[in-house]
This record gives sequence, structure tokens and C-alpha cells, in this order.
Amino acid sequence: MARVLTPQAEDFPRWYQDVLAKAELAENGPVRGTMVIRPYGYALWERMQSEVDDRIKAAGARNAYFPLFIPESYLKREAQHVEGFSPELAVVTIGGGKELEEPVVVRPTSETIINASFAKWVQSYRDLPMLINQWANVVRWEMRPRLLLRTTEFLWQEGHTAHATEQDARDYAVRILRDVYEDFMVDVLALPVVVGRKTARERFAGATNTMTLELMTGDGKALQMGTSHELGQNFARAFDINFLTPSGEREFAWQTSWGSSTRMVGGLIMAHGDDAGLRVPPRLAPTQVAIIVVKAEATEAAARLSDELSSEGIRVELDDRADVPFGRRAVDWELKGVPLRVEVGPRDLAEDRVTLVRRLGGGKTPTPLAGVLDAVRVALVEDQVALYADAERARDARIVDVKTVDDAVEAAATGWARLPWSELGTEGEARLAERSVTVRCLVRADGSLPETGDEPDVLAYCARAY
Repeated sequence: MARVLTPQAEDFPRWYQDVLAKAELAENGPVRGTMVIRPYGYALWERMQSEVDDRIKAAGARNAYFPLFIPESYLKREAQHVEGFSPELAVVTIGGGKELEEPVVVRPTSETIINASFAKWVQSYRDLPMLINQWANVVRWEMRPRLLLRTTEFLWQEGHTAHATEQDARDYAVRILRDVYEDFMVDVLALPVVVGRKTARERFAGATNTMTLELMTGDGKALQMGTSHELGQNFARAFDINFLTPSGEREFAWQTSWGSSTRMVGGLIMAHGDDAGLRVPPRLAPTQVAIIVVKAEATEAAARLSDELSSEGIRVELDDRADVPFGRRAVDWELKGVPLRVEVGPRDLAEDRVTLVRRLGGGKTPTPLAGVLDAVRVALVEDQVALYADAERARDARIVDVKTVDDAVEAAATGWARLPWSELGTEGEARLAERSVTVRCLVRADGSLPETGDEPDVLAYCARAY
């Protein structure tokens, strides 16, 4: 049989495009840089949304919605912010056949328009903290688009908060980073992200501190999976978000913003995929078990098994398309990365059993019908753990400790470089950037998050990035 996908080792970007197409995840839209997310790809995003949204709400934030169109003057109120986003803006100048009195910007991020509302809503310390999240689409004009990684329009969540003190804002930004993003990416996506602090050069426009979660992809590059920002009082001053303190004084609020996007779907593919397609962690999988009818006469038994597993909370899909060749269906489910397949055929049923096939490792196990539920439960738990361990081993094997800029560039050809920030510094960072290598984040030697970039034991993780 002809190969379905380009092997990763032969051409990783081509492999990625093959997976998107063959697993029916996403495709290019008619306008350059836009994308159509197909139902299976969107099902992955819906599961991500649900898991992240639950964690955001547990952290006290509430969902709201703000306009897609933002007055151009709003962006100009915070100088660093507009300068940082200016090359990516899509601006509307004509509406209803007439030139607009003021151009409007299609939402690249919502700090400005949300803060205009915060200025009205925040009056007293009793109104704080104000914790708001939005699920929306955004537009950033992308010069080098890549599906589910960098597109002109993409889907995301963006959180925006206002606090009475700098420490409260700082603590909340870290809480989102750890309890929402890191917890989700590690425990659900099974991705070993490196959590660190961005350098001043890589900081979000208008922020005083940006914290990030960096993922190593299958070809050794880096992908930023989510960020949490301390904004200080920059936007509060620009939009006059002030509050009355208990002592009767007026003070500006301290703020945060934070976001994750459909890029997480791309990261999932690039970190867990293999030459047979996608591998989806069981906790995330929209379909955890595909029950495949080998021949039509096994349909009734397969349907009963499907009902049994579904009633126990397992996400199941019954594939009873007996008119489609069995081999083709098995390959399709493998491409989609469904954790488990249960193959139900007349011969196995005659012996009161089915065949359990695990996507991770590909092992086939004849399993008694009475033991399918227990076997499925065990396999889902084991494979969630194993998928994380696989990704962690692959990442750690490609992180190289180096001492010079030249060595860092060489290491970044196949993986990540790690070296003391005190030896690299801003000058070395600039030299790396000239050779298309960036400092992805700063991390303490013990793996914890540094308070500043000036601490003596801070390490810089450097890589080429998507």
C-alpha cells in the first residue's frame, strides 16, 4: 500500500500539512492566511475550550464579549501597544459605501476596548479585582501563514483583569500561568512545556512582564503555547482606570492579560504526531474509543458494546460502515489519533471476544467481551501517562547545554540550546536574533520561574521558533 503521509524525517513541514489534510483537521480559506477548521479539528478545539474554560472559571474569571471593531484612536492611547501591533493591523476605512469618520481596527487583541469598559465599571476598591475572559476570533495580518500555527485570523481566549495592588495582579498572572495553562497542557494535552519569563526583547507590547509556556515540536523547534502578562499600570493610566481606596484616595488599577489559541491544536499535532498521523491524549480525545464493525453481521454486538462503554462515560464512536473496506477505516482512525480501536468481527464474536488496538505502540490484544470495559479504562490511563513520557524524553534528548552564541546557533539547528543568561545577555540575544534564533524564555536552574531576569542562576532557553 502506498504511504499515506510524508515521513517526518524526510520533510517535517510536509508531514504536518499531510496530517492536516488526511486527518481532516483544517485547510486554507479563500483569503490568504485564513483557515477552515474542519469538524474533527474543531472537535479537538472544543475539548480544549471546555477544559481551559473550566479552569479559568475556577480561577474566578467570568466570560464576556466585546466588539470585533475597535476605534483606531483606542490603540493609539498606549504607545508601546500600538507600535508593537502596527505591522499586523487590519484597518477598515469604508463602511456602508462611505468613508468612515474614524478608521476602525479589526480586533488584534482586546486590551484597549476592554479597558475602555473597565474605566466605566471600576469606581471603588469594592469593584476589584475585576476578572474577565473572552472567547473570540482575532485578526493579525500574517506575512508567512501556517495552518493552526500562524494565521491571519485565529480563535482564542483572552483574559483581562484589574486589581487593587501590584502584588495581587502579579499573583493572579502566575495563577493563570500555572493553574490554568500549565495544568491543562501537562495533565490534559500531555505536553511537557517549559514555563519561563520572556526577555524584555520578547515581551508583549505594553506589558511590564510576560510569562510563557514553550513547547518543543517534533522537529526540534519551539512553539509558544500560551502567555500571561503583567501590564503594570500602563493601560490603566492610558484609559484612566482608577478607583477610590478605603482611605478615600484615587489610585490607578494594576492589570494583567493572558491568552491561548488554536495554536494549541497545531502544537498537539507537532509534538505527539508520528509517521502514521496524529496521536491524541485520551483525556483530550473527542473520541476515546472507535468501535469498528469488521463485517455487517457483527453490527448488533458492536452497538451493544458501544452503548455499554458510553454509559460509563467513555467517549465512543461506532463505525458500522461495513461497505467501506476495513483496512481503509482502520487507517483513517489511526490518522486521527483516536487512542483505542475495538475491532468487532464474526470470528472473534464466535469466541466471545474482540480485538483491542492501541494507537500508542500499535499493539493488538484479543480481549474477552466481558473484560472490554476494564481493559479500555486501563489503556486510557496508561497511554495518557506514556504519551507525556514519550514527549518529555524526546524534548530532553534535544536540549543541549552550551556556553557561546555560536554553539547555541548550532544546537538550535536540531533542538534547543540552554546557557546562563548572565553569559548571553542582551548583546548575545541580539546576535542570536540575527541568525534567526530567539531566547524563548528565562528559567531558574531549579526549573522555577524567576522574579526578574537579573537573578544570578537564570538559564536562557534558545531555539528557532514557529
